[in-house]
Amino acid sequence: MLRQVAEGVLTHESEFLQTNTVVVRGRAGVLVIDPGVRGDEMACLANDLRELGQPVAAGFSTHPHWDHLLWHARLGAAPRYGTARCAATVRDRLSDARAKARIAELIPTDIVEQVPMDLLGLITGLPAETEQIPWDGPQVRIIEHQAHAPGHAALLIEERGVLIAGDTLSDVLIPLLDLNDTADPIEDYLVALRLLEGAADGVDVVVPGHGSIGGADQVQARIDQDRAYLHAVRDAQVVSDPRVGPSAPYDWVPGVHERQLQNLARRRERDGTPG
Repeated sequence: MLRQVAEGVLTHESEFLQTNTVVVRGRAGVLVIDPGVRGDEMACLANDLRELGQPVAAGFSTHPHWDHLLWHARLGAAPRYGTARCAATVRDRLSDARAKARIAELIPTDIVEQVPMDLLGLITGLPAETEQIPWDGPQVRIIEHQAHAPGHAALLIEERGVLIAGDTLSDVLIPLLDLNDTADPIEDYLVALRLLEGAADGVDVVVPGHGSIGGADQVQARIDQDRAYLHAVRDAQVVSDPRVGPSAPYDWVPGVHERQLQNLARRRERDGTPG
């Protein structure tokens, strides 16, 4: 079911990790951002749009992880975009015959058969340094950074006061670091938070890729929470964060946190850096 969070901006939440799809109304159709996750959920989204009389004019993937690269035939054949680096990463990862089989191994076994893979990752990279999504609707500013995944983009709909954060600023997930594609994942993430902070003036709604939608009072609070987590991890301090504590919303997140600590410790030992 679609829920309006701002004028002309609606969301649809999947049961999988509270994944948020965002729909933005344009003049002749809608922009669909990160649709997911199960096929029946995307079919429901398509039905809701049809009942609203809103064809899909464009799609956008915020970053190159499987749950943000999905699509459903009933959403139509509109152009689907991502940043140039996001699209290049997707092409590389899908370049061989076993790619989708490997991705299927990453999907929880209880939903893997329900996730449509036929249209996975069919996105067009926008030219480098593109500042806005090309479509006939309100301006959607692209804030590209390298936190969490290559070519990650947050999206700012300034005239509607909405920040679509991709896989940052979640109230249920800690900052999940890109430990494969970058030399300094913590600094990349801190740079991203500074970019989001610089765009936060006038934001009334923050929509994370996973988790609860926050109001104006949550924007800076979530930036501060993610930054505090990263500083503690970087400085080898005790992490005090409810997302990894005894009442963590997902019981597997503390394990991810521990693995991040171990990976970063190995990097420090390898590189001879302090901390």
